[in-house]
Amino acid sequence: MTGSVQPDAHSLGGDFVDAAERALASGQPGQVSDAELERVMTAAVRLYAAKAESDKPPVQAITPSAVTPTEIVVTVSDLIRAAGLNLWDVSMWFNRTKR
Repeated sequence: MTGSVQPDAHSLGGDFVDAAERALASGQPGQVSDAELERVMTAAVRLYAAKAESDKPPVQAITPSAVTPTEIVVTVSDLIRAAGLNLWDVSMWFNRTKR
């Protein structure tokens, strides 16, 4: 796209990240609405999956030192339930060969 302006990297998610970090630091996760969290999670999951299936997959999905194992399992479990999957379904994907 000739002439299009690309936003800087911070603006592509920085506002949400800042709001989430403030909410967590204050102990008030409700400062970020469920609707906004759902929009961000949905977009992030779709974008990550598209990149993971591309010729240049992302190096990693998260910064491991920034999240706890409990936070990961809680999130993944809810994603699995939301998609109507079960652990058997997931096991087929977990062990698949990457490109």
